[in-house]
Amino acid sequence: MTSIREAAAQTPSRRERHIDLLRAVAIGAVVTGHWLMIAVEYDGQGELTGFSALGELSWSHPLTWVFQVMPVFFMVGGFANAASLTAHRRRGGSDAGWLLDRSARLVRPTTVLLVVVAALAATARLLGADPEQVGMATWLVSIPLWFLVAYLGMIVLSPVMYSLHQRLGLLVPVLLLLPVLLGDVLRFQLGAEEPGYGNFLFAWLAIHQIGFAWHDGQLPNRRSVSLPLLLGGFTTLLLLTTVGPYPVSMVTVPGELMQNSSPPTLAMVALAATQLGLILLLRNPSERWLQRPRVWTVVVAVNAVILTVFLWHMSAVVFASVGLHALGLLPTPPVDSTAWLWWQLPWLLILALVLAGLVLAFGRVEARAMPSAKAAESGPPRLLPTPVADAVAGTPGRLLVITVVGYAATLGGLLGIAMAELGDYDGFFGLPTGALLGYLAGAGVLRLARGCWQSRLAAASKPSRESQPV
Repeated sequence: MTSIREAAAQTPSRRERHIDLLRAVAIGAVVTGHWLMIAVEYDGQGELTGFSALGELSWSHPLTWVFQVMPVFFMVGGFANAASLTAHRRRGGSDAGWLLDRSARLVRPTTVLLVVVAALAATARLLGADPEQVGMATWLVSIPLWFLVAYLGMIVLSPVMYSLHQRLGLLVPVLLLLPVLLGDVLRFQLGAEEPGYGNFLFAWLAIHQIGFAWHDGQLPNRRSVSLPLLLGGFTTLLLLTTVGPYPVSMVTVPGELMQNSSPPTLAMVALAATQLGLILLLRNPSERWLQRPRVWTVVVAVNAVILTVFLWHMSAVVFASVGLHALGLLPTPPVDSTAWLWWQLPWLLILALVLAGLVLAFGRVEARAMPSAKAAESGPPRLLPTPVADAVAGTPGRLLVITVVGYAATLGGLLGIAMAELGDYDGFFGLPTGALLGYLAGAGVLRLARGCWQSRLAAASKPSRESQPV
C-alpha cells in the first residue's frame, strides 16, 4: 500500500486523471453486471450449472445501457495508447518496441490465468471430476477473454491507425462506420449474425479512434461538444431500439437472434456517443475531485490491478459456487423471484471477498509487468546472450515481423478459446487444447522478442571501451 501512496503522490500534473477514474468505474460496472446476470442452479442430476438470467429478466434490459461499458474501455484505451505511442516515438523508440511494451502488461497476467485454469482442470480430471462440469467451469472463467481479443487487436493496429488518424482525423471513424452499417443491414436481411462478424473489428476500431481524437484535443471539454454528443447519441439510441429494429439490451441475451454486442451494432455506436458526451461533460469536475489525495490513491490502487480484477472476476463465481455447494449453503431460488433478488446482496458480497483473495494472490503479476517504481524494484530484466538478441532483434524490421507474428499467434489462440462452443471445453485441460497451445506459443514468441529487445537496448546504452576514461 505504501508504494501505491507513493505512486499517487508522484503523479505528474499533466496526467489526465479522469481517464484513470473512467477505467476504474468501468471495471466496477463490468464485474457487477456479469455477477448479477449469472444465475447458478442445479440440473436434473443435482449437478451445478449456470446460465444468463437476462433471458428471463426482460425488465432489466434497459439497465444494460448502464452496465455496458465496453465502449468506455475502448475510448479510454485509444486515449492511453495515443499518449504512450506519441511519448515512445518522441523518445526515438520503434513501433515494435512499443508493441512489446504494451503486450507485457496484458499477456503476462493472461498467461498466468490460462496456465492456472488448465492446471486446476487437469487436476480435477485426474481426481475423477465430471468432464462436463470441468468444461462448464473453464468456459465461465474464459468469458472475459473475448475483450482481450478485441483490445489486443486494437493495440497491434495502433501504430498504423494513429498515423492514419494524424492525416485524416475524425474522418477515420466515420469511414469505419460504413462497413458497420453494411454488416447490420445484411444481418437483418439474412437473419444471421455471420455477415456482421466484421463489426468486431470495424465498430470497436471506430470507437478506439475516438480515443485518439480525444487525446489530440479534437474533442474539447466544452458543452458545445459534450451536450450534442450526449443528447444526440441518446436520442439515436432510443430511436434505434424503439422505432428501429435493434434490441434494447446492450449485452447478449440467450435466444435472441439479433444481439447488439456480439457483433457490435450501430446501436452500440450510439451508446458510445452517449457515453462520450457524458464523459466529456463530467471531465472538469472529475479532475477537480481527483486532486484529493485519498480519492486519487484509491483510483491508483484500482488501476494497479485492473486487469487482474477483470481476468479473475468470473473465476470468483466458480470458486464461490463450488465452495458454497460443498458446504451445502448454496441457495438456488427461481430467477426473478423475490428470494432471488434478495440473494443478490449477499451473493455480491461473497463474490467480492473471493475476488479480493484472487487479486491478492495474482495481482503481483500485473504489478511486475507495469513500468512503475515498484516494478523497477524487482531489478533489471534478465538479459539474453548477444547472439540470440542479434538473431531476433538485429534489425527494426526483423523485430517488428517477429512481434507481429507473436501477436497473431496470441490473438489466434485467445480467439479460439473465446469462440469455442461449450462442448469444446471437455478436454483434459478444460480449454480447447489447440487454441491454448497456440496462445502459449504466441506468448512465448512475444516474451523472447521482448527479452531480445531489452538486451539490445541495454547493450546500446553501455559506453564503449574507447569512450571510457583511462
